[in-house]
Amino acid sequence: MAATRRPTLADVAREAGVSAKTVSRVLNGDGPAAEDTREKVLAAVTRLGFRLNPMARSVRLGAPDTAVGLVVPDLGNPFFGRVAGSVEETVRERGLTLLVGSSAEDPARERALADTFLGRRVSMLLVVPAAGAGHAGLREARAGGLPVVFLDRPGSGLAADSVLSDHRAGARDGVAHLIRHGHRRIGFVGDLPARLYTRRERLAGYRAALADAGLPCDRSLVAGAHDRHRAAAETARLLALADPPTALLAGNNVAALGVLAQLARSGRRDVALVAFDDLPLAELLDPPLTAVAQDPAALGREAARTGLARLDGDRGRARRITVPTRLIPRGSGELPGPAAATGRSGTAGRPGG
Repeated sequence: MAATRRPTLADVAREAGVSAKTVSRVLNGDGPAAEDTREKVLAAVTRLGFRLNPMARSVRLGAPDTAVGLVVPDLGNPFFGRVAGSVEETVRERGLTLLVGSSAEDPARERALADTFLGRRVSMLLVVPAAGAGHAGLREARAGGLPVVFLDRPGSGLAADSVLSDHRAGARDGVAHLIRHGHRRIGFVGDLPARLYTRRERLAGYRAALADAGLPCDRSLVAGAHDRHRAAAETARLLALADPPTALLAGNNVAALGVLAQLARSGRRDVALVAFDDLPLAELLDPPLTAVAQDPAALGREAARTGLARLDGDRGRARRITVPTRLIPRGSGELPGPAAATGRSGTAGRPGG
């Protein structure tokens, strides 16, 4: 037998033949109501088994002790700090307090944090999923009316709203930018194997841009690096190849730091670089860093707004909101490649800005 959904205030209003505002007035004691109207509403509540959600009420009234839970992979990463700041700014306007915890990319720790937040009766739960995490355990809370929103990465095993950057298009734009500046041997330095959705999408964007230009994807130019030191070592390996890359796409901000460090140690100012994720003070580097910038503030804001809309009664299907990325040319991604120098013609060799 299929599980029935939890009845809503709108269902009670329909059953009683009154407005949702009238139902709220009767149940919350927010104003006068005729006795026969009150009796119809209470009878409908009994028939449907409706239960008033005290968390949603406290949000609407701006109760200062109502909390929102946010799980991120790494509190030390400035990207997630900006996400959290934007969430806090958005929910604070509704009198909500933000609680934040780090999963350290550990699915078990993520689940424990989510359970802790649920135990504190948060009004909504926002999660940046850890690699390999499953979310079927949140189905009961989700079915009970708790808004659950995944951000930066989609969840697994749970139909819920998600707010994501357009990782594939961003990486594709970055590599296409390098191709327009005459590069044909373009390396990728980032997390491999790409367990994370974000990494998979960026690697797919890298490959798509090469295919668009009719260029082969040389596996020897794809380097796995999960931290800054590994990224530096892999950059050194790529540059030592018999036919080395003339340009690189760094798959994330941590990898970009390693690539930059190795290029500086090697004295290589001829290798073009585009980083996925912007870095603080990127414009002060020499050359200034060209980046595919996400909008962490928009991610946090949209996730919070989506959760608030659910609290306000939005019962529509789970939806995916995509936040576009932006290519910021500053200098490192505009260093000319061999094709630009030789004036080679053709689609792949067409100069661009």
